[in-house]
Amino acid sequence: MDLTRATDAPWLLRRVRPMGGAAVDVLVQAGRIAAIGPELAPPAGTPEEEGGGALLLPGLVESHTHLDKTLWGLPWYRNAVGHRLIDRIDNEREFRAASGHDAATQSMRLARAFLATGTTRLRSHVDIDTQAGLRHLAGVQRTAAALAPWLQIQTVAFPQSGLLGRPGTADLLDAAMAEGVDVLGGLDPCAIDGDPVRSLDVLFGLADRHGKPLDIHLHEPGAMGAFSLGLILERTAALGMQGRVAVSHAFCLGDLPAAEVQSLLARLAELDVALITSAPPSRSVPPLLAARAAGVTVAGGNDGIRDTWTPYGRPDMLARAMQIGLRYNLRRDDEIDEALDCVTAAGARACGFAAYGLAPGCRADLVLVEAETAAEAVVAQPRRRLVVAGGQIVARGGEVLAGLPEG
Repeated sequence: MDLTRATDAPWLLRRVRPMGGAAVDVLVQAGRIAAIGPELAPPAGTPEEEGGGALLLPGLVESHTHLDKTLWGLPWYRNAVGHRLIDRIDNEREFRAASGHDAATQSMRLARAFLATGTTRLRSHVDIDTQAGLRHLAGVQRTAAALAPWLQIQTVAFPQSGLLGRPGTADLLDAAMAEGVDVLGGLDPCAIDGDPVRSLDVLFGLADRHGKPLDIHLHEPGAMGAFSLGLILERTAALGMQGRVAVSHAFCLGDLPAAEVQSLLARLAELDVALITSAPPSRSVPPLLAARAAGVTVAGGNDGIRDTWTPYGRPDMLARAMQIGLRYNLRRDDEIDEALDCVTAAGARACGFAAYGLAPGCRADLVLVEAETAAEAVVAQPRRRLVVAGGQIVARGGEVLAGLPEG
């Protein structure tokens, strides 16, 4: 059912192989998977789309990106910024103010590119600070509203410049919550805010008052990061926020002795705190397989894509799954399947996206590719033959269809 047809009318996707299994048909109606099985017999006159035995994946999930920052589609940005985290933060803030960077236009460009490659659920952190106020948030919310029937975008109010060092930031985060932000973000309570107890008290207090989940950037290495992580876990337990907290990056878990890591992983699993990694090649990373074995949800994301922080990245979650596979030296097919899970089911769990998967009742978010197995899809990253979002065909051959909002 393409963008020109009624969304509640049934249609049938014939002969596709979910995750590389046996061929089945998928009946879609009212934006949901109505039935799935071999040789379905739909009502007479139901439109059909031939799958030809292609591999069927669920819609891909981007668990950590920054739609508001991207320079996607703009002329090349010459990056000469310093190597410290604070250098990148200050440079970005100055560039955006001086250039008039438009978060609405840029978030739409990148969001459409994500849809073209099969991403149908996405969590975007959006900078909130005392210089820009809620301007960047307004731009991303505009994109989220325009694309809501197809791409589910969660917005995270993110204090990129720190929470405590710029008075008034907490009030802006409070205002962002009132504006309908989905998630509250945080950043390095020791390294950036310099007072981890106060920083996390303010952050968790805001989240608790507004009933919002938390997603905290934790770049801090080693013992510093472990200390912050311990404080995060203490507050999660004290406020009963199990299943509503995610920690992004968590580089410290790649620095610590094995026994300390296992203890933290056990606590993360007990409190159902998710980890979200971009699997960067240049930093320590949480131990993926050990975390998953301990029962921790580990999701994957790109982080920034083509912005003032980095020239790298592209809006393709199969490419990010391959990056995860490479970073963790995943070679067996079953291990590569774990990398794919980071950008599918685990991503949906980490972000709390409901009705996700390839089963009756799930939202009909489907991606069709020419591959024998899921592992081959990760490694080969074939062009997306078909993308279905919210029950409608939104892209063919890697290109979004006419009729999708452009801005």
